[in-house]
Amino acid sequence: MPESRSEFDVAIIGAGVNGAGIARDAALRGLKVIILDKNDMCSGTSAVSSRLIHGGLRYLEYGELSLVYESLRERRCLRRIAEHLVKPLRISIPIFSGARRGLFLIHMGMLAYDLLSFRKSIPGHEMLDRDSIRTEEPGLRDEGLLGAARYYDAQVTFAERLVLENLLAARAAGAKIMTYCEVLRIGTVNGVVSCIVYADASGAEQEVRVASIVNASGPWVDDVLKFAPRPAKRFVGGTKGSHIVVGRFEGAPRDAFYVEAAADGRPFFIIPWNNQYLIGTTDIRYNGSLDRIRASRAEIDYLVAETNRVFPHADLQIGDIHFAYAGVRPLPYREKGPESAITRRHIIKTNRKIARRLVSIIGGKLTTYRSLAEQTVDKLAKILRRKLPECRTRDIVLPGAWGIDRATERLTSSQLLSEQGVSRLLSIYGGRAVGIVELAEDNAELSKTLNDNRTVLAAEVVFAVREEFAACLTDIVFRRMMIGLDADQGRGLYGSIAAIAAAEFGWTPGDADHELQDLRAYADSLRVA
Repeated sequence: MPESRSEFDVAIIGAGVNGAGIARDAALRGLKVIILDKNDMCSGTSAVSSRLIHGGLRYLEYGELSLVYESLRERRCLRRIAEHLVKPLRISIPIFSGARRGLFLIHMGMLAYDLLSFRKSIPGHEMLDRDSIRTEEPGLRDEGLLGAARYYDAQVTFAERLVLENLLAARAAGAKIMTYCEVLRIGTVNGVVSCIVYADASGAEQEVRVASIVNASGPWVDDVLKFAPRPAKRFVGGTKGSHIVVGRFEGAPRDAFYVEAAADGRPFFIIPWNNQYLIGTTDIRYNGSLDRIRASRAEIDYLVAETNRVFPHADLQIGDIHFAYAGVRPLPYREKGPESAITRRHIIKTNRKIARRLVSIIGGKLTTYRSLAEQTVDKLAKILRRKLPECRTRDIVLPGAWGIDRATERLTSSQLLSEQGVSRLLSIYGGRAVGIVELAEDNAELSKTLNDNRTVLAAEVVFAVREEFAACLTDIVFRRMMIGLDADQGRGLYGSIAAIAAAEFGWTPGDADHELQDLRAYADSLRVA
């Protein structure tokens, strides 16, 4: 099919962080972009990470210096373009006698980490003796403790918002965002990509003509390639990672901790997160269903036991877990070898044997999504034989990073929220919180707060629908307002949010009841029995 007849220069399948980043970059460079996802945006792998923007200290063990350098460079970039979402995080590494990684090895790793991030804007590492780390972290295990290393990385509390802001920027540059649209078939003419057939949100079959396709569907990459006319070999061999979320416990650390597990020597994190603690992750080869991934009891027991070992006063039990989540890393397929040794470097695969102008993204990290997107669009330019402008995503801030001072002033002067509520809105929406204030000031009903401590505003529900393409209650609660990730999963507000959403969507009482059932079922699925 001639390129001139194509409705879009590129169709991106998958609205996780990689797909969203590619959509933003491609649209900013003048390509006509459509992005499709069979679910909501950021409803797969991007939402189930450790929520760190980090250099990958562990990758030094496997000699992946260039990946660490790229990650540290991107950490610096994201701190600049998404300052409201990406914050510095101090991390301690306790060193115990008998561990695989001793004082000397950790110190050498810290020196290399600092060297590779020489232009960083955060402090370098420091080594602490046993007494110093115990003074600062008295809950830490004393037996066998030799000392600790301390360094800085960064945290994105809500990865969902990072993905969303990339999509908002893509939309502002002309991209078409299509959630709840499942790809059914990839069409070709003479072996060249020509169209995508998909089922829209109503289930109706639609077709869109495209000049190229980027398969950024994460662990579903191989499943998507089955929709093409020619067969493909296996590209993705994912590993499962699980996390648990608990409240503050006896002896809980002030800093994040990066700890070597006694059971298998694998490092895991204990991270202060969203007024709770995020603990993970595991790393297990996975070949099960990709649409219902849950943390196993064995993984949960492992994370609880290792945390109790390092912080012996914690005495964490299964009942202390607020919720747990799990996902599959879309890593390159490797039949043998340890999971930890599989590269975390992304691969931009041109699938010429399947269909020309079809590209698949294999692997990738939350931290390096922007550079992956830049490299992908550069490759698209060659594939399409188009001379495109230079990438600008390293310099243009994301939408919420604009006007934070103005938003702070408007939120404070409006007196709609408590001081805690103002901080909450700024941490989620950044400068875009001004739009929520404007909605509230135009409608008395939307100016009400939904909870006693005045941190959640009714206008947020309408804002999620009108401005952030939320399509259901689960979208609103878990991936827009972010209260679904609170300790109680925001359950006390479900009824109020449903009533506001029903009025905005025009739902019948039956529709609203069905949405509430789906929301509660999703929240329950994250609970640990």
